This record gives sequence, structure tokens and C-alpha cells, in this order.
Amino acid sequence: MNLSVLSAVLVSALCGTETVSRPNIVWIIVDDMSAHFSCYGEKTIRTPHVDDLAAQGTRFAKAFVTAPVCSPCRSALITGCYQTTIGAHNHRSGRGEIKINLPGQVVPAPVLFRQAGYYTCIGGFGASGKRLGKTDYNFEWPKEMYDSNDWAGRKPDQPFFMQVQLHGGKYRGQGPSKAWQNRVRQEFGANTSPESVVLPPYYPRDPVILQDWADYLDCCRQTDKEVGDVMARLKKERLLDNTIVFFMTDHGISHARGKQFLYDEGTHVPLVVSGPGVPKGSVRSDLVEHIDLAAISLSLAGIGVPAWMQGRDILAGNYQKRDAVFAARDRCDETMEHLRSVRTERYKYIRNYMPFRPHLQPCRYKDEKVIVQKLRELHAAGTLEPLAEKLLFAPRRPEEELYDLQNDPFEVNNLANDPLLKETLISMRKRLADWEERTGDKGRQPESMAMYDSDMKEYLSTGGKAVLDELKRNIELNKKWAAEGK
Repeated sequence: MNLSVLSAVLVSALCGTETVSRPNIVWIIVDDMSAHFSCYGEKTIRTPHVDDLAAQGTRFAKAFVTAPVCSPCRSALITGCYQTTIGAHNHRSGRGEIKINLPGQVVPAPVLFRQAGYYTCIGGFGASGKRLGKTDYNFEWPKEMYDSNDWAGRKPDQPFFMQVQLHGGKYRGQGPSKAWQNRVRQEFGANTSPESVVLPPYYPRDPVILQDWADYLDCCRQTDKEVGDVMARLKKERLLDNTIVFFMTDHGISHARGKQFLYDEGTHVPLVVSGPGVPKGSVRSDLVEHIDLAAISLSLAGIGVPAWMQGRDILAGNYQKRDAVFAARDRCDETMEHLRSVRTERYKYIRNYMPFRPHLQPCRYKDEKVIVQKLRELHAAGTLEPLAEKLLFAPRRPEEELYDLQNDPFEVNNLANDPLLKETLISMRKRLADWEERTGDKGRQPESMAMYDSDMKEYLSTGGKAVLDELKRNIELNKKWAAEGK
């Protein structure tokens, strides 16, 4: 017996689990959803299927994405590398004439699975016929790295790597949808009551905000059902005993302080792993990053984790737990931005590299949301509570933010100027700067205007007059602010 096999056997014995040779790997990846599931403490709704998955495997209580928006997050996820390292940090970049190529030896994980003999597939919502599920990668990738959108086409006994893409929080759309609410009633018998919703302290209990959050929680219920459907199919096809299932979302709830931002509302996600070789009924409270999925999956499949991969096998017997996680937000659509953060068990440090811009910069995608429109309306009317005014509508932001997460889990009290925490501030500032240097953060150099124009040309290629006019105004404003050093 070689050393690696012996190690696996020993780890398995210690964990009380059994490993299998070349297991199937299934990633269930959900759009726009925070950890609002019963097993994570959500009280308003019930999510029995995700709860059961957690009971049968390991639930990670403190999992975080390295980018709180779809395409940078998914670019990092599929490579196991920080999006800032591989140059995929700007949202929906590389879509125009100027392309982005992965550096050095870096390749997407499906390439490695395919080289090892796995059948690779990506499906889910919108993946009818031969259409693949959501990829949303910001770099050029080989289309042949996916065999199909479903594991059904594999050869007999061939192991598979499957990504199941679920619509998640996007079901609720940009505002209240009667069609969505009717679908929920038909599926579950009743909608979540807006009055039962518990909001973060900085959002007003306005009927529009409450209805949106209730619709979002119904998205969580629908997601839970879809997870149950995936598990039911695996059971029906007698695949459960040889399949490891990962459940995760691509960032937090799409809201004014969630998606696109580095507060926990935008970066904290659910992560559940279940299957042979995974400790059963375990809850891990250490800090982990979503780029770890690639390393864990390769390792469980018996495939070597390449040295260039920055994610870690957090299930390994010799894994050294992190004492910090990092995240970055850069340009989202037409809106220029440059934010970085480091989070330890107790503190969160955020560096605003563009402090002269407001928190809610003009952004066509975000400004189409009824909740953002309502917040702007309340702000204009002067009826927002002081906390919401300070956090959402200050004309500029501090260069540094520091939060004591133990005493301030909603990150509302910036302690960066607290003299009692001066040493903590200096330490966190240095830790972030060291990470930027160590990982080769490509966001330290501003995006070239040629690249920006190349991507914006794609944005301006479709849409009605009102949409295009708004985009053009926002693009010109961003260029003006950039020229002024804002």
C-alpha cells in the first residue's frame, strides 16, 4: 500500500467515514443567495433538503467567497485561484474584442477532471437540449472541457464531475413578480409573509423592502426543493454511495449592502459537503474560502492538486486552518470600483481605494431593482433612519473600515479611528497589503481604458433606448470621475 492510500485510510478511520475509489463529484451552485437556510439558523422558513444534506455530511459555518459577484466568483471557483491573481476580477470582463487568458499553467478544474478520465458536465436552469449551464467565466476557456450538460451521457461506470447551476435569488427578479408569487403558492401552498421577515438593522421596514425579502426567502425554499430533486435523482440511479455532493452559493443576497460588497451580507455563503469520505453530522466553524472547492474535489477524486492552485483541501488530515480570509470587489458592469478586505474570526478590515465615490454608485443593474429605487426615494424624501443614511447614502466613504464582528455582526460601527484598536488596524492593514503583494493582485493597476471601452461596447450592443441612454450616462460619469482621480 503506497503512502497516499495509507494516509487516506487512516484519515477515513479517524473521521469515522468510508472513502470510495474515483467518486462522482457534484457541485450544486446557486445564484444570489446568502446562508438563509434552517441549518444556518434561519427561522422564518424551513429548508429540509439542505438541512438533511448537512446532517449527512459537513456544514461549514464560516465559508466566504473571494468575490461577491457572479463572474469573478465563478472564475475563481473553477480555477481554485483568486480572481485577482488570474486577472478575472472585473465583472463580465473579457467579453469584448480584448480577451483575458489564464496565466502560466492555470487551467479550469474540469480540464483536470477530464484528463483523469472523468465525464464533465454543467447543467441546471436554462440548460435545455445541448445548452450548457451557467459558466460566466471572465477568461477564455476550452469549450471541450465540458462533455455535456448532464451526466447521463457518460460511458458505463465512468465517474463524472457535474456542476448543477440553480437560479436561486434571481427567481424574484428585479421587483415584485406576481408570476413568481403564484408559482410559490402552487408549489408550497402559501407565500412567506412579509411581516414575518427579519431585516438587517440598516434596511427600513418599508412594504417594498419587506415584500422583496419575503420573495427572496421563497427563492430559498425553491432552491431547497431543487436540491432535494438532485438528491432524489442520485438515489433513484443508485449513485449516492459513490457521489460527493457540494452545496454552495456564488455570493450573498442581491441587496444594497449584499451582492457586490465586502460585508458579510455579500461574502458569507452556505457550504455543505456530503458523501463518502466526508465526516457525517459535522459542523466546522473555521474560516474557509470558496476557491477551496476545486482542491477538495480533486483530492477526493484521487487527482493531484496542482501547485499553482491557491485553494486548499480543507478536508485533508494535515490541513492547517486559516486565520483569515480575503475578498475583492472591482468593476461591476459599467461601474468602476476597487475594494479589498481581510476577515479574521473577530475583525473585518475593508480598504476603499476609491473613497470619494458614494456607496451606491450609479449602476444600471442595481438601479433597476425596485428595492434600490425605494431606498433612493426614501433618501430623497429625507425619511430614512440615520443608520441607513450613513451606511448607504454618505457622499463619500472612509478609506478604511474596521469592524468588531463579535460585538457588531452587521458591520455598522466603523472602528478604524478608535485609538483603542490602533494596533489591530495596523495589523489588519498590513495583512491585507501582504496578501495583495503575495498573490499578485492585478487590481492594483487600474483597468486600461481600452479594456473598459472594449467591454462597454458589448454592454451597448443590446437593449432599448432607455437602457442604453442610462448606460451611456453611467459610462461617461465613470470616465469623468476616473479622470478627476475619484
